Amino acid sequence: MTTTTHPPSSEASAFADLDALLPDLEELYKDIHAHPELSMQETRTAGIAAQRLRDAGYDVTTGVGKTGVVGLLRNGDGPVVMLRADMDALPIKEATDLPYASDVTATDAEGITVPVMHACGHDMHTTWLAGAAKILAQRRETWQGTVMAVFQPGEEIAAGAQAMIDDGLFERFPKPSVVLGQHVMVGTAGTVGGRTGVVTSAADSFEIRLFGRGAHGSMPQASIDPVIMAAATVLRLQTIVSRELAPTDAAVVTVGSLQAGTKENVIPDEAVIKVNVRTFDEGVRKRVLAAIERIVNAEAAASGAPKAPEITPLDRYALVTNDADASRRVVDAFRDHFSATRVHETGPTSASEDFGSFGAQWHVPSVFWFVGGTDPDLYAKAKAAGKVNEIPSNHNPRFAPVIHPALRTGVEALVVAARAWLSTSERAA
Repeated sequence: MTTTTHPPSSEASAFADLDALLPDLEELYKDIHAHPELSMQETRTAGIAAQRLRDAGYDVTTGVGKTGVVGLLRNGDGPVVMLRADMDALPIKEATDLPYASDVTATDAEGITVPVMHACGHDMHTTWLAGAAKILAQRRETWQGTVMAVFQPGEEIAAGAQAMIDDGLFERFPKPSVVLGQHVMVGTAGTVGGRTGVVTSAADSFEIRLFGRGAHGSMPQASIDPVIMAAATVLRLQTIVSRELAPTDAAVVTVGSLQAGTKENVIPDEAVIKVNVRTFDEGVRKRVLAAIERIVNAEAAASGAPKAPEITPLDRYALVTNDADASRRVVDAFRDHFSATRVHETGPTSASEDFGSFGAQWHVPSVFWFVGGTDPDLYAKAKAAGKVNEIPSNHNPRFAPVIHPALRTGVEALVVAARAWLSTSERAA
């Protein structure tokens, strides 16, 4: 295991209480992990976050964008720094075998009972921000300005950030000088990584309903088979990336769901496919979406469909782009605080986030980075064997960040990044 280095003396006062706080934060993390809540249903988690902020002396507003929480800690004149964490979990049945694993079920937006799991690390994100908010409150003598702690709902459905914005986030709270956020990912625990420019991809999801004509399985000549129509569509969609985009253009087209019929000897009337698209360039995005529409309609026409397909948008994530100047300030602060081996540059990731909505729509710089969550020995062995892709990643039923040193690293990273704006050179010395 990699040992955790202690903060340099210039920031010792900011982290003097972290060792004592870590056991409490570990229990908080386990509690949130064991009690996950679906997107826009995060009432319990939001209540915990709000109480933590109140106990630390923040001015707290709840119910922002339905279940969002905003805490303000004013500490004299200076910049306003927004720190964001997302709170929602996923409809996944947990398979980690952890002693604090979730056995929760809930009713989703369609009225279906589903298992629920924190399979993307938002429980860690919430705990990080709760810890950072407390450290900053306890050590006000080390900084000046205003901390805005934002616990956001609904990231997994690309709805929570916009819900908070639509609920008056920009009008009800002070405009920040910078918006900061982080995400736990597969990678050596105790490390942080990020980049200038595009960090996460744009994402578009659609439901496509294909119409046919049902018939008995023994009389296919009487049908227009939507199963064949859907299968042909799925195969043809895969040619968009391989044959319609240049090798230097990056895109992912995934069909994650295909549903048709209920019985083996009945040809159904309809088939439904759900498609997810990831892109890093707006021009590429437009070409891919146009190709999907063209292929879907052409396959339906080729099959003699009785009517045109219905293409319904499900959700959309915009690109998350790190501001160049703000990114350099964060990286410099990380390199001053962590050892050089613990700070690294990443490439763009095809995962997506609605974090970027805050900075883009508020017209302020934002920075988003990643914190490793994999046991260092496990990650090193997997990398040496060329098997990093076999480590359970975000959205996997077996995804389980190692608590230590990931927990401490995430709290420190938020505090260090915030203090890059909040601390004057005199106060940081």
